[in-house]
Amino acid sequence: MPVLFFDIGATLADARQEADGSLTLSPRPRVLAVLDAFRDVRMGVISDPGPGTGAAERAASALSEAFPGRFTNDALIHWGPKNRRDIFDEAVAGTAGEGRPASPADECVFVGEDHQERAFAERAGLRTAAHPVFTGAALENRPVLWARIELPEDRGLPALETIANRTEVVPVHIASARLVLAMASTRGAEALEQAGFTVDLRGPVDDTAAFLIRDDRPRTPGQDFADAPDRATTRATSAFGIVADELAGFAAPPPLPLGPAPGGVYVAAPAGAPIEDVHLPGAKPGHTERLLPDPALLSRPGEAWAQELAAGVVEGLDEPGPPASGAGDGRPSPETIAAVRAAVTPDVLRGHVARISGAEPLRDGEALLVRSRDTSAADNPRVVEALADRFQNLGLSVRLHRFRWRGRPLFNVEAEHRVAGADSTVLITAHLDSTASNGEFTDENGDPRPYDPTVDPAPGADDDGSGTAAVMAAAECLRDVLAEGRSPTRNVRFVLFNAEEQGLVGSKFYARAAAAADERIAGVFQMDMIAGRQQGSTPALEIHAGSSVPGPVVGASDRLGALVADTVPAVDPAVTVQQLTGPSDPAIGRSDHASFHERGWAAIAVTEDIFAPDGGPGTGTRQYHTPGDTLVDRDHSPEFAATVARSVTATALTLAGL
Repeated sequence: MPVLFFDIGATLADARQEADGSLTLSPRPRVLAVLDAFRDVRMGVISDPGPGTGAAERAASALSEAFPGRFTNDALIHWGPKNRRDIFDEAVAGTAGEGRPASPADECVFVGEDHQERAFAERAGLRTAAHPVFTGAALENRPVLWARIELPEDRGLPALETIANRTEVVPVHIASARLVLAMASTRGAEALEQAGFTVDLRGPVDDTAAFLIRDDRPRTPGQDFADAPDRATTRATSAFGIVADELAGFAAPPPLPLGPAPGGVYVAAPAGAPIEDVHLPGAKPGHTERLLPDPALLSRPGEAWAQELAAGVVEGLDEPGPPASGAGDGRPSPETIAAVRAAVTPDVLRGHVARISGAEPLRDGEALLVRSRDTSAADNPRVVEALADRFQNLGLSVRLHRFRWRGRPLFNVEAEHRVAGADSTVLITAHLDSTASNGEFTDENGDPRPYDPTVDPAPGADDDGSGTAAVMAAAECLRDVLAEGRSPTRNVRFVLFNAEEQGLVGSKFYARAAAAADERIAGVFQMDMIAGRQQGSTPALEIHAGSSVPGPVVGASDRLGALVADTVPAVDPAVTVQQLTGPSDPAIGRSDHASFHERGWAAIAVTEDIFAPDGGPGTGTRQYHTPGDTLVDRDHSPEFAATVARSVTATALTLAGL
């Protein structure tokens, strides 16, 4: 008799941990319909509740509240890490009871999004499904494949969504208005083809996950993804060959090519493959993007607000531009500029960076110096806890958004000032993790060795300690403004994403959960590397608004970018502003703002000068992803970071109604 076992986090529900330790689970799209369809099949859970006393009890309570009456057999509930096959063997053995022998392993199905966990389940003999939508396919031993879906000229993304939501299809990436990458069973593919879509099945999903690997090698005319598909295919094939060579010896089976992608190639990487460490020649920041399955990806819930923002009909926000009226024109008021100047200073930013990059103790009165914020480092959760505590001390509502990566529980940090009756929320964001994957390391014999994220230093003072410091300073500025008796009309939320260096993983999970919750996000202001300025160079910041996502998101993001650009001269007229947008924006998909673009929300990334107009290196840090990215690096400028942070903070608070 078959038994279904489900992972909880991200697979069944999005998990948020409140400041008091309580856990809230919000069911993912299409999940309840799947559970209803299999009510007659025994169902259980295999999930990691995380460390700490009472974690399993809190998870069980949250599960019962989110899915009442669904998982009632305690013998089929298994709590613990899924980084070995043991828990899956235990789950199979636990199917025995009430005079019933244990079900054979191959009659049990593990439904889990994490491809590495599926690999362990398969080693234990269980069938697996990469998403609840494919539960029936797993029970019936029908394959689920990676699929490239081409849309005809007379069918748009809404039409595809209508069909996909009725069958066994889950999108993972929108390449363009005419192409979507998805998971699909053969039954789902047939339904799409009958509806007039063209489906190119590429290979089994099994224990793989999809990534977009960007190809930054010099291009020749005619190699554009959209305009020259044959040349794009040739280039993608070449890029995949490099990826496969770099993963040789790490991955068995080898990675699977999924064809051309915007600016690169799609790759299905098997469990255990260090895909985030793959660097094509000339790789620039943000070269890898993790793709998550999401039935709601095609609906892009942020588009309604983005349309209003692009059209200039957002309340209290007219078109920016001189002369400044000081109210309602998108320019910060003199009061807001003054508050930002007072709170967001070079010394404040330097202090925050010092604590999270190891130049000073992480907490006052303690000796711990942070060695690395890499997701595999022991200091990463300590930094998360310290940042959450700092937000809490500012009087903000703090939550931790939980997700998993490579078998590790990780957290995004969220802190919010909520306004009764607010029509939307403004996000000020950065990523808190770091890496030194470009560094040079040697073993005990002095021979070169690969970067070891568990022990090697990765201070990340600029990337993205500077952005994290700016978010903290912005939160402190809001506290001061509130103390003066002024109040925003929109919610203001500060979010620090984890695992950005692994392909935007943390923000992908976060934005996906926000979309499932139907949140109204007015705009996202991401700061990613804002302290790098080579000595003697002209101070220049970049505003990235470009997106490959069709629809109003580009125009709305351009509007946000224009608001920041219009604010910079009021902060420091000596700073040059480069506004980058449209398909020529070199940072498309390369920072956490892209995770919000996917859902249709207006979002920008503000950075130091990373991408020079001629395609060469900019004037930002030269210690990108090395142990030399420290507070004392000659390219690290808290003064320049303060200019960027002040410009973004003032613009964001103005959008929030201050």
